[in-house]
Amino acid sequence: MFIGHWAPAFAAGAVSSESPRLGTLFVAAQLVDWAFMVFFMVGLEDARIVPGITVMNPMDLHHMPYTHSLLGTAVFAALFALVVGWSLRSAVAAAVAGLVVASHWFLDLLVHRPDLTLAGGSEKLGLGLWNQPLIEIPLELGITIGAFAWYMRATKGPVGPPLILLAVMLVFQAISWFAPQPTEYSIALPLTALFAFSVVTALAFWVGRTRWHKRQVGLAVASFAR
Repeated sequence: MFIGHWAPAFAAGAVSSESPRLGTLFVAAQLVDWAFMVFFMVGLEDARIVPGITVMNPMDLHHMPYTHSLLGTAVFAALFALVVGWSLRSAVAAAVAGLVVASHWFLDLLVHRPDLTLAGGSEKLGLGLWNQPLIEIPLELGITIGAFAWYMRATKGPVGPPLILLAVMLVFQAISWFAPQPTEYSIALPLTALFAFSVVTALAFWVGRTRWHKRQVGLAVASFAR
């Protein structure tokens, strides 16, 4: 799953006026993948290219105990929640941010082959929807566009920035789905992923500065718009 991971970020931005801004929520949604790409490049976690290992993704993600175990994801969620709660002085914002981080593992559970763990052990979990593109593609598009529509209904502001964000997300997703799959590892793989995360997240920060929740009024809106 790629852009589907940002669906909880849109939903979190819609659900409460106390939620962090959209850029922060986008960081939360892909935080463990940011960490995985860095850990992968420095050798703390490992993956390899195995063409055909799933229909939609050639990566054998065989060693991800810190970022893609349920326990590891929970630690990332708790730490991120603490940072957000401290910086925004809001328990609600902290809880929302932590839940968005945690959502990553459960969405991965749907699409990954059995390569996720509960606590880094030998038992591997994954429902394997990457082998069912006729299910995975509409599911990922559906949750992303549905959450985006909810965010748009729950917030006010110019429509241009969020539409640009959604368009870029869909372009990156189309490249991920339909471009030729790599047949061997190169450093370009994690760097390309980090580039895509960076572009989308930067756009989300831009969107977050242009929109505010409909429940925010008066000084709250003025503060948000600055």
